[in-house]
Amino acid sequence: MHFNLCNQQLRIHASLLALLCSSFAGCALVPHGHESAVVTRAQMQMGTVVKITAVARSESIAQAATTAGFAEIHRLEELLSTWIPTSELSRVNTSAGVMPVSVSPETMAVVQGAIQVAEMTDGGFNIAIGPAVDVWNVLEGRRIPTEPELKALRPLLDLKAVHADVRERTIFLEKAGMRIDVGGIGKGYAADQAVMAMKKAGALAGVVALSGDIKTFGQLPGGRKFPVGIQHPRKEGEVLVFIDLEDEAISTAGDYERFFERDGVRYHHILDPKTLQPARSCQAVTVIAREGIWADGLDTGIFVMGAELGMHLVEALPDVEAIIVDYEGHVHVSSGLRDRIRKP
Repeated sequence: MHFNLCNQQLRIHASLLALLCSSFAGCALVPHGHESAVVTRAQMQMGTVVKITAVARSESIAQAATTAGFAEIHRLEELLSTWIPTSELSRVNTSAGVMPVSVSPETMAVVQGAIQVAEMTDGGFNIAIGPAVDVWNVLEGRRIPTEPELKALRPLLDLKAVHADVRERTIFLEKAGMRIDVGGIGKGYAADQAVMAMKKAGALAGVVALSGDIKTFGQLPGGRKFPVGIQHPRKEGEVLVFIDLEDEAISTAGDYERFFERDGVRYHHILDPKTLQPARSCQAVTVIAREGIWADGLDTGIFVMGAELGMHLVEALPDVEAIIVDYEGHVHVSSGLRDRIRKP
């Protein structure tokens, strides 16, 4: 999976990102009465447009903070992107069935996190599902794979054959032809790490937005939180609900951007690892968590699980909330969000 084209999560509508970043416009103060400068920049990284906004006590510090954020994302892309032949994950994939590959602590952390999310979601999230996504090729091929085609791929999607050795710091794919891709969780992790880099550079508050993965930290002047709108899955350009974030990450997975229809049936890119067919239980899932890695991974896994099981999982997890739109369009909101969301 490419970070942009084939990850199993969807961007929040671009106008909503603009809303979030524009919340800084005209701000003259940050908490405690210090004068502040606001800098917003955008770059193409990880196959998508990355927007970073930093609030700091001077423009030079804000600029330095955004530069630090972009540099961290670029560094992680060099480790994690399967579209870079020299990346660690590319070397892991080319060594499938041959030998373990030494990896950095960052790559190990992302793969370990992905395996943990897979366990939490009963296999709903699977970083080894890439070969099946390729066969479907939803946007370009628009063909429905045959059952024999999908059956032939099943042995390559077994997460039990992904061996992450923490002590040796190696990753080994047991079967030749296996391939892992962290596009469905890596952006959230990158947002987390970019925020840490920005804080070290002196930022007091800000936003890192990698497509649909958004991480906020600090507050706007006057103690205001960061407003974010969540896309309606069936009404293009319309907001389903608004929510204000503070030191939180948000990520959305849905069936409404990468899909085609055949005989009245919608075929989209989020596959159920058990059936290798498009998951049918939801239209969209938005997860809010303290860390982007969990918001990013959980939204896809919960989408596959469905509203009932997914919400049960969310209510059992600390510091995780969700808004789930089920297949019939009913909206389910976790208990911790009911007093926080507001309609347009």
